[in-house]
Order: sequence, then C-alpha cells, then structure tokens
Amino acid sequence: MNKKAILATSLLTICLSTAIFSKESLAKDQTVKVTLPSFTVNLNDNKVDNQYRNYPLLVYKDITYVPMTWYDCRLLGLKTEWTEKDGLKISQEKVTSSYAPYKTNNRNSNNYNAKIPNFKVSVNGKIVDNSKEEYPILSFKDVTYFPLTWRFAHDEFGWGYEWDKSKGLNIKSSNPQVKTVNLPEYAGQNGVALFKGYYYFVETVGNTNKIYRASENDLSNKELVHSYEFSTLYGFNNYLGFQLRDNQLWAYYRVGGASMGSDVYLKISEDGKIIEKHSGYLDFKDTLNGTLGINQFVPLGPNNLLLIPKGEDYDNGKRIGDPSFIYGWYTKTEDGGMISSYDNSTTIINNEAYVLTSYYPMEKGELNRIYKINLDTNEMTKITNFEVKNFKIRNNKIYYVKDEDEYLYSSSLDGTNEKRISDNKISDINAWYDEINGNVYYTTFKDYDKYNLYKSEVSKEDTLVLKESIQNVQVSNNKIICKLSDEEDYGIKVLDSDGNLNLAITDKISNTFVHDGKIIIVLAEDKSIKVIK
Repeated sequence: MNKKAILATSLLTICLSTAIFSKESLAKDQTVKVTLPSFTVNLNDNKVDNQYRNYPLLVYKDITYVPMTWYDCRLLGLKTEWTEKDGLKISQEKVTSSYAPYKTNNRNSNNYNAKIPNFKVSVNGKIVDNSKEEYPILSFKDVTYFPLTWRFAHDEFGWGYEWDKSKGLNIKSSNPQVKTVNLPEYAGQNGVALFKGYYYFVETVGNTNKIYRASENDLSNKELVHSYEFSTLYGFNNYLGFQLRDNQLWAYYRVGGASMGSDVYLKISEDGKIIEKHSGYLDFKDTLNGTLGINQFVPLGPNNLLLIPKGEDYDNGKRIGDPSFIYGWYTKTEDGGMISSYDNSTTIINNEAYVLTSYYPMEKGELNRIYKINLDTNEMTKITNFEVKNFKIRNNKIYYVKDEDEYLYSSSLDGTNEKRISDNKISDINAWYDEINGNVYYTTFKDYDKYNLYKSEVSKEDTLVLKESIQNVQVSNNKIICKLSDEEDYGIKVLDSDGNLNLAITDKISNTFVHDGKIIIVLAEDKSIKVIK
C-alpha cells in the first residue's frame, strides 16, 4: 500500500453537534452505510479502542474516518469554530490535549448509518464544497467526521504517519504532545517535580512520607532519597511541595497548626541528597557568605534579620540591619487597625540585600519602605520614601506597586529615574508582575482567584493579553505559563516573551511544576501526571 493511499485511509473528523443546524438543513442530509475499521489506528501513539469508544473510527468507501471531538481535534493540533453565517471553520492552531478515550461500557456494532451534512466548511480559510468531495464530511452520533485526504493531512495540517502490518496506522501531528508520565498512581496525590533529568515524588504510608526520585529515562527504577514522619494532631496534613530557589530544587512541608506550627525546608542536591536546612516561619536567601534569614513568626517584632555563615546553624548567626526596624512584612491600616502579611520580595545582589522595611512600633513610624543593607558593613540606605506593596528586581531595575495609587512603577536600583509602568491599578497583594525579555507584564484583580493579564505598552494603552481569567503565572525560559480559571475552555496557555500564544492546553489541572522549559501537570480529574513534550 503506497503512502498516500495509507494516509487517505485515515480520514479525520472534527467534533460538532449537528443539533446546531436547522431542521430544514438536516432534512436534506443523505444517509450512508459505514463500518468500523478492521485494523488498528493510533492517534499520536494513543491506541483507539473502537469496540468500546463512544465515537469510534469509521470506514466509508474504504476510507477510514476518525472522530475529532473537542479533545481529539486539539490532540492533533486543530481548532474548530462554528457560526451560522460561515458554518464550520477548521484550522491548524497552537493547541494540544491529552488523549481522551471516550470509553463506554456498550460494545459497538460493526455497521452503522451516518449522514452527509450540507453545511459550509472551510479549512485554514479555504472553502470546501462537500457536495463535490470524493470522500465527504460525515456526521455520526451528532459528531462531525472530517475526511483527511492527502491535501488535508499533508498540505494543510502537516501531519506525518506510520504504517505497520501488525501495528496498523499511527497518525502523528506536529504540535507538542501531552504525554503520560508512568509514575506510581499515588504520585499525583502529592507534590511532584522534574529537575535535572529526575522526577521527584512522594508516597504516604501511614504517618510517614517517603520521597523518591526516578530518572525520566527509567521511571520503573525509583530510589528512596528521604523520609519523615508527620503528626496528625492538627489533622491529616501529608502535603509536601517542591519549589525552585535560585535554580535549586527545594521541598517543603508544614509541621503543626496554623499559628503554633512551622515550615520545614529541604534542600535537594543534583545527586538526590536531601538535607533539612531551615524550619520555622521564615523567608531565606542565599548570599555570598551564607544565608540571610528573615524571621516571620508572630507576634511581629523588630530586629528579625539574621545572617548565618556558611556551614553554621541559626544559633551562630548574627543580627543585621537597624534593630528598630522590622523586615519582610507588608503592613496596612484598615478599619482603625493594622493588618500584616508576609513579604518575600527580599533580593540579594552581590553583598547587598534589598528588603521591605517598616519602623517599629509600626503605629509610630514609616511603613513599607524599600531599604538596601550592605551585608559586610551593615550600612542601610533608604531607596523609597513612600509605601510599596512589594517589589522585584530585574535587570538593574526595581519594580514596585505604590500603596498611594496602586500603580506599577520602576526605578533604578538607587530609587532614581522613576517611571509609571501600568495603566491599570494593581490593588491585590497577590497580583503578579515581572519583566520577561524586556517586556513587562502584570495581573489585575477580577474576582476571587481570578486575574486579568496585561502587557505594559510605552506608546499606547496597555494590552489585555488574554481574554480568559487566570489563576496564577509562572515564567521559565522566557515563556509565560498561565494557569486559567476552572470555567475557561483551556487549562493552560503558554505565551512567548512578546505575549503571543505559544501553546494552549485543554487539560484541567490541579498542580504544575515548571523548570527549564518543561511543564509538568497533574490533572484535576484523576491526578494523573503528564509532561508537555
């Protein structure tokens, strides 16, 4: 069988309910006989179980049709759109999805009737006259089946394929794929990370958490690298998360209750060795000569900066900064009282620390100023004379949100050359902003756990980058990874540094880990772990 003939036998479908067509048009649809294929078909290496699939592959006039539901078409890098005026539009887009089996308990028959609908169809902007197609578009179970001839698969969609007498036909699209990571089933119930070629995951056995790692090239060979027992005195809290700090992998977990407990931080070396480095209510930053600890315990108190020399523990650290100031907290006045929250803006540049600082007692002095502290001389320099919510340092600039007007600003490291960056107010303390490859992005509060993403523009009004609401943002390799709100059609959208769509992922997720351009997701529905490749 030649290649074009093989590909012609794998006609693809686009999901679209015929219920949206008028009764008058449906009355004109022609009925044809179709059968299930007698050979195996794989979509991007996913075997299709035609016998128990709600939307099985079909054969008409010796041509194979594959049903493209919402997930099928995006699995293969296609997007569909329907309007009364223009009918069905099919286009190759930057989309992807994990494979959806559409499994049913009812075994399919080998013979069915399908319809040849007469609505308008266009592919990549080109009109298709279904009445003149040798292999017309079909409709089965209210799903549109689209025939893929050579011109569609090769010329329009850029697909490849493989044929094997024993394995059947495998259609492969060029879009990135959502691949299953075959870790143990329990791995998705807790934190998971991929770092330097190894997956890190957790198994809970009774009151013990066991941390394993496995090479991404040999997932079956897991190695136990750490374990610890957790208390159930304040409830069953077995969660362990992973995070990146200065391009190093850390794990963290909670001990005790909300007010009397502490956080434990484990440093993970590239060989998998895990060391407990810090515990308590605190933030910490590596410096040239050791670790800067910012105590964030309650009740709040001043003189809470500690410089711990390399190789030493907290008991051998020394207090730095002005003892009459409190560091690493954001405080605001509300309803006649004061409300404080942790601030993790502290940034180390060479031997200097930039810290959000307030005079103590806070009722009597300046609040929420950025100070620079020389870690060698203990000299303190005030950078801002006004209150800020938080700050970030990028490319020798300080970005901060002013309390007085809630706009985003930038300045030089010494506080000069201030410029307002945002057209929109950033009122929420949890809003995000960053500079990526020279472009500045920020989020504004929309509703609970929902934000709008904007791109700052110099010569025009700031651009709303996504129409969808987002929950959070991560940045890796100059890519912006946006987790969308649960009610949106897609789960994740990945943007390049200019704000252009790089990839839209359909899957709804409960957890993500991003490093070195690789995106690990845990699906919300079944806690399975996937990697975007």
